[in-house]
Amino acid sequence: RPFPTVLVLGGRGTPHFISKLKESVRAESIICADSTLETFTSDQAHLITCDEEFLPFAPQSIDLVISNLAMHNINDLPGTLLQIRQILKPDGLLIGALFGGQTLQELRQSLMEAELSLNGGVSPRVFPFAGKQDVGALLQRAGYNLPVIDSDIVTVTYDSIFKLMGDLRGMGETNIIAERIKTLTPRRLFLEAGSVYHSLYAEADGRIPASFEIIFLHGWAPHESQQKPLRPGSAQSRLADFLGEKEEKL
Repeated sequence: RPFPTVLVLGGRGTPHFISKLKESVRAESIICADSTLETFTSDQAHLITCDEEFLPFAPQSIDLVISNLAMHNINDLPGTLLQIRQILKPDGLLIGALFGGQTLQELRQSLMEAELSLNGGVSPRVFPFAGKQDVGALLQRAGYNLPVIDSDIVTVTYDSIFKLMGDLRGMGETNIIAERIKTLTPRRLFLEAGSVYHSLYAEADGRIPASFEIIFLHGWAPHESQQKPLRPGSAQSRLADFLGEKEEKL
C-alpha cells in the first residue's frame, strides 16, 4: 500500500535506503528527523534537526513513521511513542527497531563483577534497555491498534573487550547515563573486566561474544476499517471440533 508522507525518525538511513524506501512505499514526501544530521545528505528527503522527545509535526500529518535503532536511548520512550501515534494519520503505521534488554548482557556482567572485586561496589556502566514485554505494553498504553512485537539476538565475536568497546564508541552507543561516574576509570578495571569476560564467555577459539537483542515493533493508529476482536461468547464453532478432539469439561 502507498504511504505518501514518511517520517524517518533517527538519522540512520543512507541515501540508498531513502531511494529504496521512496520506491517501495510510493512516498511523495520523506522527512528525516534526528538530533544531528550534519553528515547526512539526500536529494530525496527533507532534513529536520529536532529532539525525538519533542516532535515538531502537526497531528495526523504522517502516514508512516520508521525508526531504526534510535529509540532505545530516549529518556521518555512512552511519551515519544504517544507523540508518534498522535502525528500519524488514521490507519498510519509505525515500524521500529530498537536494542532490547539482553543487549550487551555479557559486558554488563563482566564490568559489574570486575568493579565489585576491585572497588566493593558497582556503578551503571551499560545503560538499561527496555524488554520486549515492556515495549509491547508501551505500544498498547500509547493507543496503537494491532501491535506486533518480535525480537532477534545478533551475536558478534571479538578478540578482546577493548575491540568491543571500540566498536561501541564508533556506533555512538557508549554510556549516556547522566549519573554515571565521570572521573577517569583506571585501566586495571577494564583489564579485570576483560579477564572476567574471557573466563565466563570465551568460545573455543578464544574470542568473546557480544549479544545485541533487536526488538522489532509495529503498531497502527486507530481507524474504523481495522479488524476488531469479536465479543466474548460470540463464537459459532468449537475448538474441540476443529481439532478433532473430545472436549473435557472441568
